[in-house]
Amino acid sequence: MGPKAIKSGGQKKKITKAERLKQLQEEEEKRLKEEEEARLKHEKEQLEKLEIKRKEKEKWQQLEAKDLERRHEELEELCFLECCYPKAEKLKRDIRLVSQWKHYIQCDGSPDPSIPQEINTFISLWKEEINETFEEVIKKGKLVLNLIEKLKFILLETPSYDLQDKTIKQYQGSILELQELLNLKFNIATEILLRQASTLADLDSGNMEKIIKDEYVTLYVWANLKKNPRYRSVRFSETQIGFEIPRILATSDIALRLLHTRYDHVTPLCSVPAPLDVAQTPTVTEPVRAEDKSAVEPLASKEVQEGSKQENGSVSVDEEEVKVEEEGDVEEQKSTVEEELEATKYQMEMKLLSETVLAAQLLLVENACEKPEFFEDHEVDLCQFTILGGVYHLDILKLPPQCKPVKGWMIVEIPKEGLQKYIYPPETTEDFETENAFPPIEVMLQVHENVIFFENPMVARWDLEGKYWRTDGISNISYKSEERLITFSLETFGPVTLIQDTHINMPYQSWELRPLQENEVLLTVTTVFTEIQIQIKENLCMLASVKLKNKEHSCILQGKWMAPITFIIALKEVGLNVFPTGHSHFYVVINNKVPLVEMKAYRQMALLSSSFAFGWSRWNLRCDSDKVIFKVTEHLTKESIPHSNWVLLMFSGDRAQRLKINEDSEVYSEAIKDETELHSTLFHLVKDFSSVEGIEKIRSANCQFIDSVCQMLFSTRLLSYS
Repeated sequence: MGPKAIKSGGQKKKITKAERLKQLQEEEEKRLKEEEEARLKHEKEQLEKLEIKRKEKEKWQQLEAKDLERRHEELEELCFLECCYPKAEKLKRDIRLVSQWKHYIQCDGSPDPSIPQEINTFISLWKEEINETFEEVIKKGKLVLNLIEKLKFILLETPSYDLQDKTIKQYQGSILELQELLNLKFNIATEILLRQASTLADLDSGNMEKIIKDEYVTLYVWANLKKNPRYRSVRFSETQIGFEIPRILATSDIALRLLHTRYDHVTPLCSVPAPLDVAQTPTVTEPVRAEDKSAVEPLASKEVQEGSKQENGSVSVDEEEVKVEEEGDVEEQKSTVEEELEATKYQMEMKLLSETVLAAQLLLVENACEKPEFFEDHEVDLCQFTILGGVYHLDILKLPPQCKPVKGWMIVEIPKEGLQKYIYPPETTEDFETENAFPPIEVMLQVHENVIFFENPMVARWDLEGKYWRTDGISNISYKSEERLITFSLETFGPVTLIQDTHINMPYQSWELRPLQENEVLLTVTTVFTEIQIQIKENLCMLASVKLKNKEHSCILQGKWMAPITFIIALKEVGLNVFPTGHSHFYVVINNKVPLVEMKAYRQMALLSSSFAFGWSRWNLRCDSDKVIFKVTEHLTKESIPHSNWVLLMFSGDRAQRLKINEDSEVYSEAIKDETELHSTLFHLVKDFSSVEGIEKIRSANCQFIDSVCQMLFSTRLLSYS
C-alpha cells in the first residue's frame, strides 16, 4: 500500500482549459500594461529631451545674442591690441635702415652688398689679385660668405611687399657672382698648391698629402707622384676619409681633391616670393613715406586758411591788439597743424601697414595648389628632401707641371688653361684592354659633427648638365652612425651631398607654448624622433634643448640668440626642421585648417602668450577644418603646469568658446561649458577666468616679443601639422 500511495501523490495536477485561458489573459494584460508604461516612459523621456534641447537652444540663442551685442566693442579692443604687429614691422624697417647707416659710418673696408657699385668694385678688385695661397683664399672667403649671407638674409627677412623685382634680381645676381668667384679662387689656389707637390712629398710614400681645415671649408688633396700601381688605398692621415682607386688612376699623373664646404653653393637659389600685387590684394598698399607729404599738405593749408578766416571774422578788435597777438597765434597754429599732420600721417601709415602685414601673414598659412613639376628619373625633389652637412666636391685633377730648382730659383711652367680635370672614365675606352678597367671609385666621407640625421643619410650627386641633384650612379652605401662615417661607390666624380627627408619630424606628436619671464616664452615641439625646445625673448630666438630618444643631445646652436629668420635657417641646416613650406602638405598627412582661421588663431595666441600657456589637444583632429581646438591655462609662475589646470578652447576665427569636455573625455562634443559665455576673440574669452595681473601682462607686452612669437607660430604651423 505504501509505494502506491507515493506514486499517486507525485502525479502533476492537470490544468483545465478555463484556467489556461485565464493565465494567458493575465499574461496579455501584463504585457499590455508594461508596453503602455514603456510608451509613457518613452514619451516622457522624449518630452524631457525636447525640453532640454529647447532650453539649450534658448540658452545658446541668448549667448549668441549677447556675443553679437558686444562683438563690435570686443573687435575694436582686439584691433587696438593687434596694433603691435604694424608697430613691430615699422621697428624692423627702422632697424634695417640703422644697420645700413652703421655699416656706412663703420668704414671697415668691407662693401655693402646691397649697393651694386660697392659689390662690383669688390669683385673686380679680388679678381685682379693673383698667387693667393689656399689659406689666404679661405680668409678672404669668410668675408665673401658673410656678404652672401647678408644678401640672403635681406631677401628672406624683408617682406615681399618691400621688395621690387629689380632689387631681387640684383641681389641674386650678386650672390651668384660671389659664389662663382669664390669657387674660381679655390681652384686657382689648388693649382698653386699642386705645383709644389714634389716639394711637399711625404718621405714614406713619396706622394703629397695636404689637409687644410677651417670653420667653413676643409681641403683634402693627394698628389700621385710615385704612380705605384699597388698604392690604391688613399687615406688622409689621422682620419678615415679617403678613396679606393683603380689601377689606372694609381699609375696616372693625377691628384685627388676633396673640398668639403659647410655651405651649399651648388644648388640653384630658392625663388623668392613675388612682391604682393596691390591690384589683386586691395587691402595691401604701400606705407606712407616721408616724401609723400604732398597727399596731406593741401588739407593742412586748408585748415590754416579756415582758421585764419574764423579769427578775422569772429570778433572785431583793434589793429594794435591783433598785431600783438598775431605772432603767437600763428606760431601756435602752425605747431598744432604740424602735430595733427604728423599724427594723421602716422595713423595712415599704421593702418596701411597693418593691412599689408595681415595679407602677408595670410599667405604664410596658404598651401600651394599644385605640386612641383614632375622630376627626371632619379632627380632629387628638393621640396621633399633637404641637403645637410654642405657639399663634398670630389675631383680627379691632372697634376700640373712641378716646380724645379734651378740655380737658386724655382722654375715652373704655368699652362694657359689652368687647373684641368682628369676625365674618369674617359669618353672613349677603345684603347683599353678590359671592360672593367674603370670600376666605380669607393669613397669614405666623414659626416659633419653638427648635423643630425634621424635615419641613415642618402647620397646624391650633382648633374652638371641638368643642374639638379640625382641619386643614380651611386652604389654600396654604408653608414656607421657612431663613427659618423659613410662609404659608397661612385661611377664618376663631381659634387656629392647627403640628403634627408625634409618632413621626417612632421607631423608633430604634440606641442606646448608657455610663458617664462616677462616677454619670454618657451615653445616645445615633440616629434617621433626628437623634442625641441625653443626660447623666444623679445625679438630673438634660441635653441634651449634637444632630446634624441629621450636623452639630451648637445647641439652647436644651443645658447645662441638669433633673429627669428636666422634661427629658422640655422635649425634647418643642422637637420632640426620643424618648419613646413607651402608644398609640405603634398608630402605629409596634415590636419588642414582654413587659412583665415589658422592665421587669426596664431595672431591671438601670440597676444596672450605672455600670461597664458597653450598646448596640443587630441580633439583638434576631430573638429571641422574651420575650427581649431587647443588647451590653455593662465601661467604666471615658473612651476610646471598641473594636468588639471588645462581647459579646452574652440576658436573659429570670429567666435571663441570654452568646451565642456576635457582632454580625457571619451566622447567628442562641442557643447559649451556650463556658466561660460561666447566671445568674439580669445582675449575676451580668457578674461572671464584670468587674473588682473595676467591681463595687465598681456596689455604691457613688448610688440617685438609678440611679433616674434607670432612669427614662430606661423613658421611651425602647429595647428595644422600636429
